[in-house]
Amino acid sequence: MELFAHPIYFFYFLPAAGLTALVFWAGGKLKRRAIHFLFGPQAYQKLTQNLRPAAKWRTALFFLAEFFLFAALAGPQWGTEIIEAQGAFAQTVIAVDVSASMRARDLRPDRLDNAKNMLRMLVSNLKEERIGIIAFTSKAFIQCPITTDEDALQYFISALRPNMLPVNGTSLAAPVSLAARMLSKYPGQKALILLTDGEDHLPKDLEQAKQTAAQYGVRIIAIGIGTKEGTLIPDEIDSAGNISSYKKDRQGNTVVSKLDEKTLAELAQASGGVYISYTTPAQVAAKVEESLRGLDKTLSSSVKRAAYKNRYQIPLLLAMFCLTGYLLWPRGRKPKDGSNGKKEI
Repeated sequence: MELFAHPIYFFYFLPAAGLTALVFWAGGKLKRRAIHFLFGPQAYQKLTQNLRPAAKWRTALFFLAEFFLFAALAGPQWGTEIIEAQGAFAQTVIAVDVSASMRARDLRPDRLDNAKNMLRMLVSNLKEERIGIIAFTSKAFIQCPITTDEDALQYFISALRPNMLPVNGTSLAAPVSLAARMLSKYPGQKALILLTDGEDHLPKDLEQAKQTAAQYGVRIIAIGIGTKEGTLIPDEIDSAGNISSYKKDRQGNTVVSKLDEKTLAELAQASGGVYISYTTPAQVAAKVEESLRGLDKTLSSSVKRAAYKNRYQIPLLLAMFCLTGYLLWPRGRKPKDGSNGKKEI
């Protein structure tokens, strides 16, 4: 925890104090010159000879008031409080392919790690989105319900790994249908970010998925992970990351996994979305953010979060006391006997 929310204001105090001292000095000079010009060279001394001199403590009170005012602006904070606020958020679900083909290393270190790196960056940048996470193979499962909790989203992104689900194969229809159900309670246009190599072992369900997305107003942003040339799929990997064997089909042939851009582009187009070919995490995250603009936002229930209590009232009150002391500091006449109020014995 930082003791001050905006400590930079303490640096602003230094030039402000210097400027104040300059104003005091220049003001005194200007006052003397004005009286000298209007009433003669001895006028100022005659006017002030019976007044108490300006005490150094009085000037110090003014500078203390100025210091405490800047301390209040710096936002002293300690202790926590729960803040409740209404927020308008767009609704988005992220669906990540965790089938065996996402182990392929045509993108280094592999396809899934590239997807996760991009998602970490994306989630950090999306501040006006409520986001859910789905992992899918031939079936889809909710990993994180729709939320604004960035820490939870980052945790579930990091937990994604190939073959984490108890079913094999790949179905693009499964995540679309599940995302549509998750987003169905929200009105307006929503989005599904679909990260996959595009291989679909159940293409007959794809037309139904397109209809489902259109029915529930889900815009699909499909991101193709992999290369058109494709590569082999690692089957067994040792602790050092070395591949000892590659995946084979039932006939014993080594499987080559290739990016299917055509299917992903058609799916995105049918929902009014967009297809993005994976390049780098930063470039893809920027394109996704651009594609998410214009989604309908809904007013969420109260958003609760813990925050440090702003204690600006304390230095502000001290500043007021110091300024009051400065203004009320006595500047009356000197005692006639010249003893500063003390009687001589």
